[in-house]
Amino acid sequence: MSAVNGQESGLRDNSTGQLIKQLSEQSSMLIRQELELAKAELTEKGKQAGKGAGMLGGAGIAGLLALGALTACLILLLDKEMDAWVAALIVTAVYAAVAGVLALIGRDRMRESLPAAPEETVESVKEDVQWAKTRARSARR
Repeated sequence: MSAVNGQESGLRDNSTGQLIKQLSEQSSMLIRQELELAKAELTEKGKQAGKGAGMLGGAGIAGLLALGALTACLILLLDKEMDAWVAALIVTAVYAAVAGVLALIGRDRMRESLPAAPEETVESVKEDVQWAKTRARSARR
């Protein structure tokens, strides 16, 4: 308790300018420490996100390999009833149809998500241009 009393009496002896200077220094130090803490936290989270992204990439590659194996399996299954090239053509056509449907759905969703043209703003700008033209004509006369 005497240390606190000693600090309080020392602060009372300081001028307002010295107190403001101390406040400024302490505030700057606190802000620097907080920024360092935030930097350390963000660095750690960035490392974790990088590892997660790497794992997602690995999962994508593994999924692609699984799709290739499934494709071979389907072709071999259909090969029992028809020539291998016909089986491969059928599997390719099915994949192409799925890709086409997904592309159309994706395109529609993208169009829905795009912001519509701001029609009121366009009309307002047209009116402003017309007003400016009218003013310019009036000024020439």
